[in-house]
Amino acid sequence: MGQQVNQMEVRHVLVKDVRDVMVANRRMTRSMTIEVYSRCNEMFQVTETIGRRLGIPPRSYGVDFRNRQCDCKRFQTLRYPYAHVVVACSKVSLNVEQFIDKVYTLERKLCVWENEFPVLPDLSTWEVPPTTFELVPDKGLRRNPKGCL
Repeated sequence: MGQQVNQMEVRHVLVKDVRDVMVANRRMTRSMTIEVYSRCNEMFQVTETIGRRLGIPPRSYGVDFRNRQCDCKRFQTLRYPYAHVVVACSKVSLNVEQFIDKVYTLERKLCVWENEFPVLPDLSTWEVPPTTFELVPDKGLRRNPKGCL
């Protein structure tokens, strides 16, 4: 907990892992292009040019700020902006941090860890009920060792 307090003293707001991911996301945006579909509806099309191989078309993703969604699903799943959202924010001069969920703030992390957690009893004293069924492996699902048919 002391580490989080130190980070807050130097005016960090977000947990270190998210700060690191955001730096990596900013680096990835260098190899992306963006088209504004609708500025008023806050929708964009981001095209990745990372590791493009001949004959394989680049991947494109729709970014929707209003609904906090991206076609890659990372934005809505992780609740912080992935590179597609970061590049869209830079295109229209938006602060990307407004799209990072408050659960990733140091303040929230400290609130979680200031609670008391009960000490678990010794594992050897736990009562484990006997199983009421027998687990039988399906041998038909086993993989053959390499080289055997």
